[in-house]
Amino acid sequence: MPAPGAATGTPSGLRLLLTRHLRPHRGRLAAGAALALLGGLAGLAEPMAAKALMDRLAAGDPPTASALGLAALVLTSVLVTASGSYLLERTAEGVVRTTRERLAARVLRLPVPDMDRQRPGDLVARLTSDTTQLRSAAGQALAVCATSALMILGGLAAMLLLDPVLTAATAAVIGTVCGLGALTLPRIGRAARRSQQVTGELGAVLERSLGAFRTVKANGLEPQETEAARDAARRAWRSGVRAAGWEAVVEVTSGLSVRLTFLTVLGLGGTRVATGRMSMSELVAFLFYILFVGPLLTQLAGSAGLLQRGAAAALRIEEIEALGTEPLADRPPEPPARVAAPAAVELRGVRFGYPGRAATVLDGLSLDVPAGGLTALVGPSGAGKSTVFALLERFHEPHSGRILLDGRDVREWALTDLRATIGYVEQDAPVLSGTLRDNLLRSAPRATAGELRAVLAMTRLDVLVERLPDGLDTELGHRGTALSGGQRQRVAIARALLRRPRLLLLDEATSQLDAENELALRDAVADIARETTVVVIAHRLSTVTGARRIVVVEAGRARAAGTHRELLATDELYARLVRTQLLDPS
Repeated sequence: MPAPGAATGTPSGLRLLLTRHLRPHRGRLAAGAALALLGGLAGLAEPMAAKALMDRLAAGDPPTASALGLAALVLTSVLVTASGSYLLERTAEGVVRTTRERLAARVLRLPVPDMDRQRPGDLVARLTSDTTQLRSAAGQALAVCATSALMILGGLAAMLLLDPVLTAATAAVIGTVCGLGALTLPRIGRAARRSQQVTGELGAVLERSLGAFRTVKANGLEPQETEAARDAARRAWRSGVRAAGWEAVVEVTSGLSVRLTFLTVLGLGGTRVATGRMSMSELVAFLFYILFVGPLLTQLAGSAGLLQRGAAAALRIEEIEALGTEPLADRPPEPPARVAAPAAVELRGVRFGYPGRAATVLDGLSLDVPAGGLTALVGPSGAGKSTVFALLERFHEPHSGRILLDGRDVREWALTDLRATIGYVEQDAPVLSGTLRDNLLRSAPRATAGELRAVLAMTRLDVLVERLPDGLDTELGHRGTALSGGQRQRVAIARALLRRPRLLLLDEATSQLDAENELALRDAVADIARETTVVVIAHRLSTVTGARRIVVVEAGRARAAGTHRELLATDELYARLVRTQLLDPS
Protein backbone atom coordinates (compact mmCIF):
# COMPACT_ATOMS: atom_id res chain seq x y z
CA MET A 1 0.00 0.00 0.00
CA PRO A 2 1.30 3.46 -0.75
CA ALA A 3 2.09 5.51 2.29
CA PRO A 4 -0.73 7.83 3.25
CA GLY A 5 -0.46 10.93 1.15
CA ALA A 6 1.19 9.18 -1.79
CA ALA A 7 -0.59 9.49 -5.09
CA THR A 8 1.59 7.39 -7.31
CA GLY A 9 -0.41 5.40 -9.84
CA THR A 10 -3.78 6.75 -8.67
CA PRO A 11 -6.31 8.68 -10.75
CA SER A 12 -6.59 12.42 -10.27
CA GLY A 13 -8.54 13.52 -7.25
CA LEU A 14 -11.07 15.45 -9.35
CA ARG A 15 -11.77 12.38 -11.50
CA LEU A 16 -12.23 10.24 -8.38
CA LEU A 17 -14.57 12.84 -6.91
CA LEU A 18 -16.70 12.93 -10.04
CA THR A 19 -16.77 9.23 -10.90
CA ARG A 20 -16.69 7.36 -7.60
CA HIS A 21 -18.48 9.72 -5.23
CA LEU A 22 -20.76 11.93 -7.32
CA ARG A 23 -21.76 9.73 -10.27
CA PRO A 24 -24.19 7.55 -8.23
CA HIS A 25 -26.06 10.76 -7.32
CA ARG A 26 -25.90 12.36 -10.75
CA GLY A 27 -29.69 12.42 -11.19
CA ARG A 28 -30.36 14.55 -8.13
CA LEU A 29 -27.27 16.64 -8.72
CA ALA A 30 -28.46 17.36 -12.26
CA ALA A 31 -31.96 18.24 -10.99
CA GLY A 32 -30.54 20.60 -8.36
CA ALA A 33 -28.21 22.19 -10.90
CA ALA A 34 -31.12 22.59 -13.35
CA LEU A 35 -33.18 24.40 -10.72
CA ALA A 36 -30.21 26.60 -9.87
CA LEU A 37 -29.74 27.34 -13.58
CA LEU A 38 -33.44 28.11 -14.01
CA GLY A 39 -33.29 30.51 -11.09
CA GLY A 40 -30.19 32.07 -12.61
CA LEU A 41 -31.90 32.51 -15.96
CA ALA A 42 -34.74 34.29 -14.23
CA GLY A 43 -32.17 36.54 -12.61
CA LEU A 44 -30.46 36.97 -15.97
CA ALA A 45 -33.67 38.43 -17.39
CA GLU A 46 -34.00 40.97 -14.59
CA PRO A 47 -31.70 43.64 -16.14
CA MET A 48 -33.66 43.46 -19.40
CA ALA A 49 -36.91 43.81 -17.44
CA ALA A 50 -35.42 46.78 -15.58
CA LYS A 51 -34.43 48.33 -18.92
CA ALA A 52 -37.98 47.87 -20.22
CA LEU A 53 -39.37 49.50 -17.06
CA MET A 54 -37.03 52.49 -17.47
CA ASP A 55 -37.95 52.86 -21.16
CA ARG A 56 -41.68 52.89 -20.30
CA LEU A 57 -41.10 55.46 -17.58
CA ALA A 58 -39.04 57.63 -19.98
CA ALA A 59 -41.77 57.38 -22.61
CA GLY A 60 -44.50 58.27 -20.07
CA ASP A 61 -46.28 54.90 -20.52
CA PRO A 62 -47.95 53.08 -17.58
CA PRO A 63 -45.24 51.01 -15.83
CA THR A 64 -47.57 48.54 -14.09
CA ALA A 65 -47.06 45.59 -16.44
CA SER A 66 -43.29 46.02 -16.54
CA ALA A 67 -43.12 46.38 -12.76
CA LEU A 68 -45.20 43.23 -12.21
CA GLY A 69 -43.03 41.33 -14.70
CA LEU A 70 -39.87 42.43 -12.90
CA ALA A 71 -41.35 41.43 -9.53
CA ALA A 72 -42.38 38.02 -10.90
CA LEU A 73 -38.85 37.43 -12.23
CA VAL A 74 -37.31 38.35 -8.87
CA LEU A 75 -39.70 36.06 -6.94
CA THR A 76 -39.20 33.19 -9.38
CA SER A 77 -35.43 33.55 -9.22
CA VAL A 78 -35.39 33.47 -5.41
CA LEU A 79 -37.79 30.52 -4.98
CA VAL A 80 -36.35 28.34 -7.72
CA THR A 81 -32.77 29.04 -6.63
CA ALA A 82 -33.65 28.15 -3.02
CA SER A 83 -35.28 24.89 -4.14
CA GLY A 84 -32.21 23.95 -6.14
CA SER A 85 -29.94 24.80 -3.22
CA TYR A 86 -31.96 22.57 -0.87
CA LEU A 87 -31.90 19.66 -3.30
CA LEU A 88 -28.15 20.00 -3.79
CA GLU A 89 -27.49 20.15 -0.04
CA ARG A 90 -29.72 17.14 0.57
CA THR A 91 -27.88 15.22 -2.14
CA ALA A 92 -24.53 16.26 -0.66
CA GLU A 93 -25.56 14.76 2.67
CA GLY A 94 -26.38 11.57 0.78
CA VAL A 95 -22.93 11.57 -0.81
CA VAL A 96 -21.29 11.87 2.61
CA ARG A 97 -23.53 9.18 4.11
CA THR A 98 -22.90 6.60 1.39
CA THR A 99 -19.17 7.31 1.40
CA ARG A 100 -18.96 6.94 5.17
CA GLU A 101 -20.99 3.73 5.12
CA ARG A 102 -18.82 2.26 2.37
CA LEU A 103 -15.58 3.36 4.02
CA ALA A 104 -16.60 2.11 7.48
CA ALA A 105 -17.54 -1.29 6.03
CA ARG A 106 -14.21 -1.49 4.22
CA VAL A 107 -12.15 -0.48 7.25
CA LEU A 108 -13.82 -3.12 9.41
CA ARG A 109 -13.08 -5.76 6.77
CA LEU A 110 -9.45 -4.91 6.21
CA PRO A 111 -7.08 -7.84 6.70
CA VAL A 112 -5.22 -7.68 9.99
CA PRO A 113 -1.79 -6.99 8.38
CA ASP A 114 -3.19 -3.99 6.51
CA MET A 115 -4.89 -2.68 9.65
CA ASP A 116 -1.66 -3.09 11.61
CA ARG A 117 -0.02 -0.62 9.22
CA GLN A 118 -2.71 2.03 9.77
CA ARG A 119 -3.06 4.62 12.50
CA PRO A 120 -6.59 4.49 13.94
CA GLY A 121 -6.72 8.25 14.49
CA ASP A 122 -5.91 8.89 10.84
CA LEU A 123 -8.58 6.40 9.74
CA VAL A 124 -11.13 8.23 11.88
CA ALA A 125 -10.07 11.53 10.26
CA ARG A 126 -10.66 10.05 6.80
CA LEU A 127 -14.10 8.84 7.86
CA THR A 128 -15.08 12.19 9.37
CA SER A 129 -13.03 15.20 8.28
CA ASP A 130 -12.25 14.07 4.73
CA THR A 131 -15.78 12.93 3.96
CA THR A 132 -17.05 16.31 5.18
CA GLN A 133 -14.97 17.91 2.43
CA LEU A 134 -16.99 15.87 -0.07
CA ARG A 135 -20.16 17.53 1.21
CA SER A 136 -18.99 21.01 0.25
CA ALA A 137 -17.79 19.81 -3.13
CA ALA A 138 -21.00 17.93 -3.91
CA GLY A 139 -23.48 20.30 -2.30
CA GLN A 140 -22.75 23.54 -4.07
CA ALA A 141 -19.28 23.62 -5.59
CA LEU A 142 -19.89 21.35 -8.59
CA ALA A 143 -23.31 22.78 -9.40
CA VAL A 144 -22.13 26.35 -8.85
CA CYS A 145 -19.16 25.79 -11.13
CA ALA A 146 -21.43 24.48 -13.88
CA THR A 147 -24.29 26.94 -13.49
CA SER A 148 -22.04 29.95 -12.85
CA ALA A 149 -20.06 29.23 -16.00
CA LEU A 150 -23.27 28.96 -18.03
CA MET A 151 -24.73 32.08 -16.45
CA ILE A 152 -21.55 34.04 -17.11
CA LEU A 153 -21.72 32.97 -20.75
CA GLY A 154 -25.40 33.93 -20.82
CA GLY A 155 -24.62 37.32 -19.29
CA LEU A 156 -21.90 37.93 -21.88
CA ALA A 157 -24.35 36.96 -24.64
CA ALA A 158 -26.90 39.47 -23.30
CA MET A 159 -24.18 42.11 -23.08
CA LEU A 160 -23.24 41.34 -26.68
CA LEU A 161 -26.77 42.15 -27.75
CA LEU A 162 -26.62 45.45 -25.91
CA ASP A 163 -23.17 46.61 -27.08
CA PRO A 164 -20.45 44.48 -28.74
CA VAL A 165 -17.66 46.97 -27.98
CA LEU A 166 -18.29 47.06 -24.25
CA THR A 167 -18.69 43.27 -24.28
CA ALA A 168 -15.27 42.81 -25.89
CA ALA A 169 -13.68 45.10 -23.32
CA THR A 170 -15.45 43.22 -20.49
CA ALA A 171 -14.34 39.80 -21.76
CA ALA A 172 -10.74 40.99 -22.15
CA VAL A 173 -10.50 42.32 -18.60
CA ILE A 174 -12.25 39.31 -17.00
CA GLY A 175 -10.32 36.75 -19.03
CA THR A 176 -6.91 38.28 -18.26
CA VAL A 177 -7.39 38.68 -14.52
CA CYS A 178 -9.22 35.39 -13.93
CA GLY A 179 -6.75 33.49 -16.10
CA LEU A 180 -3.96 34.58 -13.77
CA GLY A 181 -6.02 33.50 -10.75
CA ALA A 182 -6.71 30.07 -12.24
CA LEU A 183 -3.00 29.28 -12.18
CA THR A 184 -3.21 29.01 -8.40
CA LEU A 185 -5.88 26.26 -8.36
CA PRO A 186 -3.41 23.31 -8.38
CA ARG A 187 -1.64 24.92 -5.40
CA ILE A 188 -4.95 24.95 -3.53
CA GLY A 189 -5.33 21.22 -4.15
CA ARG A 190 -1.84 20.41 -2.90
CA ALA A 191 -2.18 22.62 0.16
CA ALA A 192 -5.62 21.20 0.97
CA ARG A 193 -4.37 17.64 0.75
CA ARG A 194 -1.44 18.41 3.02
CA SER A 195 -3.82 20.08 5.48
CA GLN A 196 -6.08 17.02 5.57
CA GLN A 197 -3.09 14.71 5.95
CA VAL A 198 -1.77 16.66 8.93
CA THR A 199 -5.26 16.69 10.45
CA GLY A 200 -5.15 12.90 10.26
CA GLU A 201 -1.77 12.95 12.00
CA LEU A 202 -3.28 15.05 14.79
CA GLY A 203 -6.04 12.45 15.17
CA ALA A 204 -3.42 9.71 15.36
CA VAL A 205 -1.52 11.56 18.12
CA LEU A 206 -4.68 12.04 20.17
CA GLU A 207 -5.78 8.44 19.66
CA ARG A 208 -2.40 7.23 20.91
CA SER A 209 -2.61 9.38 24.04
CA LEU A 210 -6.24 8.65 24.83
CA GLY A 211 -5.80 4.94 24.17
CA ALA A 212 -3.17 4.80 26.93
CA PHE A 213 -4.69 7.51 29.12
CA ARG A 214 -3.84 5.93 32.47
CA THR A 215 -0.32 5.10 31.34
CA VAL A 216 0.21 8.71 30.27
CA LYS A 217 -0.92 9.99 33.66
CA ALA A 218 0.91 7.34 35.71
CA ASN A 219 4.21 8.15 34.00
CA GLY A 220 3.77 11.92 33.99
CA LEU A 221 3.73 12.08 30.20
CA GLU A 222 1.14 14.85 29.93
CA PRO A 223 3.71 17.53 28.90
CA GLN A 224 5.26 15.33 26.18
CA GLU A 225 1.92 14.20 24.78
CA THR A 226 0.54 17.74 24.95
CA GLU A 227 3.56 19.03 23.03
CA ALA A 228 3.12 16.30 20.41
CA ALA A 229 -0.54 17.26 19.98
CA ARG A 230 0.38 20.96 19.90
CA ASP A 231 3.01 20.31 17.23
CA ALA A 232 0.51 18.41 15.07
CA ALA A 233 -2.07 21.16 15.59
CA ARG A 234 0.46 23.80 14.53
CA ARG A 235 1.32 21.89 11.37
CA ALA A 236 -2.39 21.46 10.60
CA TRP A 237 -2.88 25.19 11.17
CA ARG A 238 0.00 26.12 8.86
CA SER A 239 -1.29 23.85 6.12
CA GLY A 240 -4.82 25.17 6.50
CA VAL A 241 -3.63 28.77 6.40
CA ARG A 242 -1.59 28.03 3.27
CA ALA A 243 -4.63 26.57 1.54
CA ALA A 244 -6.78 29.51 2.69
CA GLY A 245 -4.17 31.91 1.37
CA TRP A 246 -4.27 30.46 -2.12
CA GLU A 247 -8.06 30.47 -2.04
CA ALA A 248 -7.94 34.14 -1.06
CA VAL A 249 -5.70 34.84 -4.06
CA VAL A 250 -8.31 33.32 -6.37
CA GLU A 251 -11.12 35.32 -4.75
CA VAL A 252 -9.09 38.53 -4.90
CA THR A 253 -8.44 38.10 -8.60
CA SER A 254 -12.12 37.45 -9.27
CA GLY A 255 -13.15 40.51 -7.22
CA LEU A 256 -10.48 42.61 -8.91
CA SER A 257 -11.74 41.58 -12.34
CA VAL A 258 -15.27 42.71 -11.44
CA ARG A 259 -14.12 46.12 -10.22
CA LEU A 260 -11.83 46.71 -13.19
CA THR A 261 -14.60 45.66 -15.52
CA PHE A 262 -17.11 47.97 -13.84
CA LEU A 263 -14.74 50.95 -14.07
CA THR A 264 -13.90 50.13 -17.69
CA VAL A 265 -17.55 49.88 -18.68
CA LEU A 266 -18.46 53.01 -16.73
CA GLY A 267 -15.77 55.05 -18.44
CA LEU A 268 -16.10 53.62 -21.94
CA GLY A 269 -19.88 53.34 -21.71
CA GLY A 270 -20.22 56.96 -20.53
CA THR A 271 -18.23 58.04 -23.56
CA ARG A 272 -20.48 56.02 -25.88
CA VAL A 273 -23.61 57.47 -24.27
CA ALA A 274 -22.19 60.99 -24.67
CA THR A 275 -21.52 60.35 -28.37
CA GLY A 276 -24.97 58.83 -28.87
CA ARG A 277 -23.73 55.32 -29.70
CA MET A 278 -25.83 53.81 -26.92
CA SER A 279 -28.73 54.93 -24.75
CA MET A 280 -28.62 55.54 -21.03
CA SER A 281 -31.03 52.62 -20.43
CA GLU A 282 -28.68 50.31 -22.35
CA LEU A 283 -25.75 51.47 -20.23
CA VAL A 284 -27.75 50.91 -17.04
CA ALA A 285 -28.78 47.43 -18.24
CA PHE A 286 -25.16 46.71 -19.15
CA LEU A 287 -24.00 47.77 -15.68
CA PHE A 288 -26.71 45.55 -14.17
CA TYR A 289 -25.21 42.63 -16.08
CA ILE A 290 -21.78 43.51 -14.71
CA LEU A 291 -23.25 43.42 -11.21
CA PHE A 292 -24.97 40.13 -12.11
CA VAL A 293 -21.81 38.50 -13.50
CA GLY A 294 -19.55 39.78 -10.69
CA PRO A 295 -20.94 37.59 -7.88
CA LEU A 296 -20.98 34.66 -10.28
CA LEU A 297 -17.25 35.08 -10.82
CA THR A 298 -16.69 35.15 -7.05
CA GLN A 299 -18.86 32.04 -6.62
CA LEU A 300 -17.00 30.29 -9.41
CA ALA A 301 -13.64 31.05 -7.81
CA GLY A 302 -14.77 29.88 -4.36
CA SER A 303 -16.37 26.74 -5.77
CA ALA A 304 -13.20 25.89 -7.68
CA GLY A 305 -11.31 26.00 -4.39
CA LEU A 306 -13.90 23.75 -2.71
CA LEU A 307 -13.62 21.29 -5.60
CA GLN A 308 -9.87 21.16 -5.07
CA ARG A 309 -10.44 20.38 -1.39
CA GLY A 310 -12.97 17.71 -2.32
CA ALA A 311 -10.53 16.24 -4.84
CA ALA A 312 -7.81 16.09 -2.17
CA ALA A 313 -10.22 14.32 0.19
CA ALA A 314 -11.18 11.86 -2.55
CA LEU A 315 -7.52 10.92 -3.00
CA ARG A 316 -7.10 10.23 0.73
CA ILE A 317 -10.28 8.18 0.82
CA GLU A 318 -9.14 6.25 -2.25
CA GLU A 319 -5.98 5.13 -0.44
CA ILE A 320 -8.21 3.17 1.95
CA GLU A 321 -10.68 1.99 -0.69
CA ALA A 322 -7.79 0.65 -2.76
CA LEU A 323 -6.92 -1.83 0.00
CA GLY A 324 -8.27 -5.35 -0.28
CA THR A 325 -10.88 -6.68 2.13
CA GLU A 326 -11.65 -10.08 3.57
CA PRO A 327 -14.48 -11.85 1.70
CA LEU A 328 -16.90 -11.97 4.60
CA ALA A 329 -20.61 -12.55 4.30
CA ASP A 330 -22.97 -9.66 5.02
CA ARG A 331 -24.14 -11.36 8.23
CA PRO A 332 -22.33 -13.91 10.38
CA PRO A 333 -23.97 -17.33 10.34
CA GLU A 334 -26.18 -18.25 13.24
CA PRO A 335 -24.65 -20.70 15.74
CA PRO A 336 -25.78 -24.30 15.44
CA ALA A 337 -29.05 -25.25 17.13
CA ARG A 338 -27.17 -27.77 19.26
CA VAL A 339 -23.55 -28.34 20.19
CA ALA A 340 -21.74 -29.75 17.15
CA ALA A 341 -18.91 -32.26 17.18
CA PRO A 342 -15.56 -30.92 18.49
CA ALA A 343 -13.04 -29.90 15.85
CA ALA A 344 -9.56 -31.34 15.33
CA VAL A 345 -6.54 -29.20 14.39
CA GLU A 346 -3.28 -30.10 12.66
CA LEU A 347 -0.28 -27.92 11.82
CA ARG A 348 2.16 -29.33 9.29
CA GLY A 349 5.55 -27.62 8.88
CA VAL A 350 4.17 -24.11 9.33
CA ARG A 351 6.60 -21.25 8.77
CA PHE A 352 5.64 -17.62 9.41
CA GLY A 353 7.15 -14.22 10.14
CA TYR A 354 5.37 -10.91 10.61
CA PRO A 355 5.63 -8.34 7.79
CA GLY A 356 8.45 -5.88 8.29
CA ARG A 357 10.27 -8.09 10.78
CA ALA A 358 13.34 -10.11 9.92
CA ALA A 359 12.84 -12.82 12.54
CA THR A 360 10.86 -15.96 11.76
CA VAL A 361 8.25 -16.59 14.45
CA LEU A 362 7.22 -20.11 13.47
CA ASP A 363 9.96 -22.27 12.05
CA GLY A 364 8.41 -25.42 10.65
CA LEU A 365 5.93 -25.90 13.51
CA SER A 366 4.02 -29.19 13.51
CA LEU A 367 1.52 -30.26 16.14
CA ASP A 368 -1.79 -32.09 16.54
CA VAL A 369 -4.80 -31.03 18.58
CA PRO A 370 -7.21 -33.96 18.91
CA ALA A 371 -10.95 -33.38 18.76
CA GLY A 372 -12.38 -32.73 22.20
CA GLY A 373 -10.60 -32.21 25.48
CA LEU A 374 -8.15 -29.60 26.64
CA THR A 375 -4.83 -29.00 24.87
CA ALA A 376 -2.35 -26.48 26.26
CA LEU A 377 0.45 -24.58 24.51
CA VAL A 378 3.23 -23.58 26.90
CA GLY A 379 6.69 -22.15 26.48
CA PRO A 380 8.74 -18.97 26.84
CA SER A 381 7.43 -15.58 25.71
CA GLY A 382 7.99 -15.02 21.99
CA ALA A 383 7.93 -18.74 21.19
CA GLY A 384 5.05 -18.24 18.72
CA LYS A 385 2.08 -19.51 20.74
CA SER A 386 -0.27 -16.56 20.08
CA THR A 387 0.80 -16.59 16.44
CA VAL A 388 -0.67 -20.09 16.14
CA PHE A 389 -4.07 -18.67 17.14
CA ALA A 390 -3.70 -15.77 14.68
CA LEU A 391 -3.02 -18.22 11.85
CA LEU A 392 -5.95 -20.43 12.85
CA GLU A 393 -8.24 -17.39 12.65
CA ARG A 394 -6.56 -16.44 9.36
CA PHE A 395 -5.61 -13.01 10.61
CA HIS A 396 -2.37 -13.84 8.79
CA GLU A 397 -1.44 -16.47 6.21
CA PRO A 398 1.51 -18.87 6.74
CA HIS A 399 4.48 -18.52 4.43
CA SER A 400 4.60 -22.27 3.99
CA GLY A 401 3.10 -25.40 5.49
CA ARG A 402 -0.53 -26.26 6.12
CA ILE A 403 -3.07 -25.68 8.87
CA LEU A 404 -5.93 -28.17 8.87
CA LEU A 405 -9.26 -27.94 10.64
CA ASP A 406 -11.09 -31.26 10.56
CA GLY A 407 -8.63 -32.38 7.89
CA ARG A 408 -9.39 -29.43 5.62
CA ASP A 409 -6.95 -26.59 4.95
CA VAL A 410 -8.20 -23.43 6.65
CA ARG A 411 -7.57 -21.53 3.40
CA GLU A 412 -10.31 -23.60 1.80
CA TRP A 413 -12.86 -22.53 4.41
CA ALA A 414 -15.06 -19.51 3.89
CA LEU A 415 -13.83 -16.99 6.45
CA THR A 416 -17.29 -16.56 7.92
CA ASP A 417 -17.71 -20.31 8.43
CA LEU A 418 -14.18 -20.69 9.80
CA ARG A 419 -14.57 -17.95 12.40
CA ALA A 420 -18.05 -19.14 13.33
CA THR A 421 -16.50 -22.52 14.15
CA ILE A 422 -13.89 -20.96 16.42
CA GLY A 423 -14.36 -19.06 19.66
CA TYR A 424 -11.37 -16.81 20.32
CA VAL A 425 -10.58 -14.98 23.57
CA GLU A 426 -7.70 -12.55 23.16
CA GLN A 427 -5.01 -11.99 25.76
CA ASP A 428 -6.17 -8.45 26.63
CA ALA A 429 -9.86 -9.50 26.54
CA PRO A 430 -11.31 -6.29 25.01
CA VAL A 431 -14.79 -5.20 26.05
CA LEU A 432 -16.77 -2.89 23.80
CA SER A 433 -18.57 0.23 24.96
CA GLY A 434 -22.19 -0.46 25.85
CA THR A 435 -24.05 -2.59 28.36
CA LEU A 436 -22.98 -5.97 29.66
CA ARG A 437 -25.92 -7.54 27.80
CA ASP A 438 -24.81 -5.90 24.54
CA ASN A 439 -21.29 -7.25 24.98
CA LEU A 440 -22.45 -10.79 25.65
CA LEU A 441 -25.09 -11.00 22.92
CA ARG A 442 -23.40 -8.96 20.19
CA SER A 443 -22.05 -12.02 18.39
CA ALA A 444 -24.92 -14.32 19.43
CA PRO A 445 -28.08 -12.18 19.22
CA ARG A 446 -30.41 -15.19 19.24
CA ALA A 447 -29.04 -16.79 22.38
CA THR A 448 -31.86 -17.73 24.73
CA ALA A 449 -32.26 -16.49 28.29
CA GLY A 450 -31.48 -20.00 29.53
CA GLU A 451 -28.24 -20.15 27.54
CA LEU A 452 -27.25 -16.74 28.85
CA ARG A 453 -27.89 -17.78 32.47
CA ALA A 454 -25.90 -20.98 32.00
CA VAL A 455 -22.90 -19.15 30.56
CA LEU A 456 -23.04 -16.51 33.29
CA ALA A 457 -22.98 -19.21 35.92
CA MET A 458 -20.18 -21.12 34.19
CA THR A 459 -17.93 -18.04 34.09
CA ARG A 460 -19.05 -16.83 37.54
CA LEU A 461 -20.45 -13.63 36.07
CA ASP A 462 -23.81 -14.25 37.75
CA VAL A 463 -22.39 -12.92 41.00
CA LEU A 464 -21.14 -9.81 39.19
CA VAL A 465 -24.54 -9.23 37.56
CA GLU A 466 -26.21 -9.25 40.97
CA ARG A 467 -23.85 -6.54 42.21
CA LEU A 468 -24.14 -4.23 39.18
CA PRO A 469 -26.63 -1.36 39.64
CA ASP A 470 -28.63 -2.20 36.50
CA GLY A 471 -27.69 -5.87 36.18
CA LEU A 472 -27.09 -6.93 32.60
CA ASP A 473 -28.14 -3.48 31.40
CA THR A 474 -25.33 -1.68 33.24
CA GLU A 475 -23.14 0.50 31.03
CA LEU A 476 -19.54 -0.74 31.10
CA GLY A 477 -17.86 2.47 29.93
CA HIS A 478 -15.23 2.97 27.26
CA ARG A 479 -13.37 -0.32 26.75
CA GLY A 480 -15.07 -1.74 29.82
CA THR A 481 -13.43 0.60 32.34
CA ALA A 482 -16.20 -0.19 34.85
CA LEU A 483 -14.87 -3.76 35.13
CA SER A 484 -11.67 -5.18 36.54
CA GLY A 485 -9.20 -7.00 34.30
CA GLY A 486 -10.40 -10.40 35.51
CA GLN A 487 -14.04 -9.45 34.99
CA ARG A 488 -13.28 -8.35 31.41
CA GLN A 489 -11.62 -11.70 30.77
CA ARG A 490 -14.67 -13.56 32.00
CA VAL A 491 -16.96 -11.39 29.84
CA ALA A 492 -14.84 -12.22 26.80
CA ILE A 493 -14.98 -15.94 27.59
CA ALA A 494 -18.75 -15.84 28.13
CA ARG A 495 -19.17 -13.99 24.83
CA ALA A 496 -17.18 -16.68 23.02
CA LEU A 497 -19.11 -19.53 24.68
CA LEU A 498 -22.49 -18.09 23.63
CA ARG A 499 -21.49 -18.70 20.02
CA ARG A 500 -21.28 -22.45 20.78
CA PRO A 501 -17.89 -22.90 19.05
CA ARG A 502 -16.49 -26.28 18.06
CA LEU A 503 -13.00 -25.01 18.84
CA LEU A 504 -12.33 -22.60 21.72
CA LEU A 505 -9.02 -20.71 21.76
CA LEU A 506 -8.06 -19.11 25.09
CA ASP A 507 -4.97 -16.88 25.03
CA GLU A 508 -3.84 -16.36 28.63
CA ALA A 509 -7.50 -16.37 29.64
CA THR A 510 -6.75 -16.51 33.40
CA SER A 511 -3.83 -14.09 33.54
CA GLN A 512 -5.82 -11.43 35.45
CA LEU A 513 -7.91 -13.71 37.68
CA ASP A 514 -7.39 -14.18 41.38
CA ALA A 515 -6.73 -17.67 42.74
CA GLU A 516 -10.37 -18.39 43.59
CA ASN A 517 -11.74 -17.32 40.22
CA GLU A 518 -8.86 -19.01 38.42
CA LEU A 519 -9.80 -22.30 40.06
CA ALA A 520 -13.46 -21.79 39.18
CA LEU A 521 -12.64 -20.97 35.57
CA ARG A 522 -10.30 -23.94 35.33
CA ASP A 523 -13.19 -26.18 36.39
CA ALA A 524 -15.45 -24.41 33.88
CA VAL A 525 -12.93 -24.95 31.07
CA ALA A 526 -12.74 -28.62 32.01
CA ASP A 527 -16.54 -28.82 31.68
CA ILE A 528 -16.44 -27.05 28.32
CA ALA A 529 -13.72 -29.41 27.09
CA ARG A 530 -16.12 -32.34 27.47
CA GLU A 531 -18.21 -30.97 24.56
CA THR A 532 -15.75 -28.99 22.46
CA THR A 533 -12.07 -28.72 21.67
CA VAL A 534 -10.29 -26.22 23.90
CA VAL A 535 -6.78 -24.93 23.22
CA VAL A 536 -5.22 -22.81 25.96
CA ILE A 537 -2.09 -20.68 25.89
CA ALA A 538 -0.83 -20.47 29.44
CA HIS A 539 2.16 -19.05 31.23
CA ARG A 540 0.57 -19.92 34.57
CA LEU A 541 1.02 -23.66 34.37
CA SER A 542 -1.28 -24.25 37.34
CA THR A 543 -4.21 -23.76 34.97
CA VAL A 544 -3.20 -26.54 32.58
CA THR A 545 -1.58 -29.30 34.62
CA GLY A 546 -4.71 -31.39 34.13
CA ALA A 547 -4.79 -30.89 30.34
CA ARG A 548 -5.28 -33.92 28.15
CA ARG A 549 -2.26 -32.84 26.09
CA ILE A 550 0.42 -30.20 26.67
CA VAL A 551 2.64 -29.00 23.79
CA VAL A 552 5.89 -27.24 24.67
CA VAL A 553 6.76 -24.59 22.06
CA GLU A 554 10.19 -23.03 21.79
CA ALA A 555 11.63 -20.79 19.03
CA GLY A 556 8.73 -21.53 16.72
CA ARG A 557 8.91 -25.31 17.01
CA ALA A 558 7.11 -27.95 19.06
CA ARG A 559 9.88 -29.52 21.11
CA ALA A 560 7.78 -31.90 23.21
CA ALA A 561 4.18 -33.02 23.84
CA GLY A 562 2.49 -35.12 26.48
CA THR A 563 0.74 -34.95 29.82
CA HIS A 564 2.02 -32.95 32.77
CA ARG A 565 3.65 -36.00 34.36
CA GLU A 566 5.20 -37.19 31.08
CA LEU A 567 6.73 -33.81 30.33
CA LEU A 568 8.11 -33.44 33.84
CA ALA A 569 10.00 -36.65 33.29
CA THR A 570 11.11 -36.09 29.69
CA ASP A 571 11.45 -32.37 28.92
CA GLU A 572 13.92 -30.15 30.76
CA LEU A 573 12.36 -26.87 29.59
CA TYR A 574 8.95 -27.84 30.90
CA ALA A 575 10.40 -29.06 34.19
CA ARG A 576 12.29 -25.78 34.56
CA LEU A 577 9.08 -23.79 33.93
CA VAL A 578 7.32 -25.84 36.62
CA ARG A 579 10.14 -25.26 39.11
CA THR A 580 10.21 -21.51 38.29
CA GLN A 581 6.53 -21.22 39.18
CA LEU A 582 7.01 -23.20 42.40
CA LEU A 583 4.42 -25.76 41.43
CA ASP A 584 4.07 -29.10 43.12
CA PRO A 585 5.57 -31.48 40.54
CA SER A 586 3.00 -34.10 41.45
